[in-house]
Amino acid sequence: MKYEYITKENIPTELELYFNTNETQLLHYYEPELGLFVVESPMVIERALLAGYEPVSFVMLDSLADKYCEQFKINDSSITVYVGDYETIAGLTGVNITRGVLALMKRKPLASIKEITESFHRIAVFDDVENPTNVGSMFRSAAALGIEAVILTSASADPLYRRASRVSVGTVFQVPWTKLDKKSAPATAYIDELHQLSFKTAAMALTDNSVNINDPHLKSEEKLAIILGNEGFGLSEEVLAKTDYTVKIPMHHNVDSLNVAAASSIVFWELTK
Repeated sequence: MKYEYITKENIPTELELYFNTNETQLLHYYEPELGLFVVESPMVIERALLAGYEPVSFVMLDSLADKYCEQFKINDSSITVYVGDYETIAGLTGVNITRGVLALMKRKPLASIKEITESFHRIAVFDDVENPTNVGSMFRSAAALGIEAVILTSASADPLYRRASRVSVGTVFQVPWTKLDKKSAPATAYIDELHQLSFKTAAMALTDNSVNINDPHLKSEEKLAIILGNEGFGLSEEVLAKTDYTVKIPMHHNVDSLNVAAASSIVFWELTK
């Protein structure tokens, strides 16, 4: 580990990756090899490291650098730790460094659906959930309430986006997950694969043939995949036609739906009991 001090006269080129490179550019940075992602806040970074993600470099406030290097066990001489005072870093980047530390990390290969679900009994599918805040919140609920793995369809927000991982409080590094490739076709192929793996599928939607989330048949299924849909459009008719159950949360006062993150907490709690 080596410190490199940031000043107005010394702005390392690599800082562009933290502050002036968008998430998609980082994702494809080494293409066709796996790309990069930025993580922020000590707990999230620590959970990423414990999950085996390889750090490329860090940005830290100089007053906290020794503490965090010890906490993260940074002793590799090839890893640069960029340090500076708050005014310098904030002035150069215009970004508030959450709790004084950021890390740039390498992505890991994604597992197949079979690899991450084969030994599990309660999993979730985020079908085109586009908002990183929702994805992060849903991962946090999944981790807290006993969901064992998560599958994300290709249009869903990436769990490694900075906001998603931060909102999840690092649980995106604790719950096994995979994200489907855009080239996968048809869009409902994951349901067929889950059925082949002996999962029953439960789609969260308001339809005339919905069952309540406390339905005893639903709750007694040995292996169940809970599917939650897009914030604006919900789940497609194609998905609903293929699932074993359509499930609803009973509501009052003519409220017809909940935010997908709020709904996920309720259904995860009910169906993992």
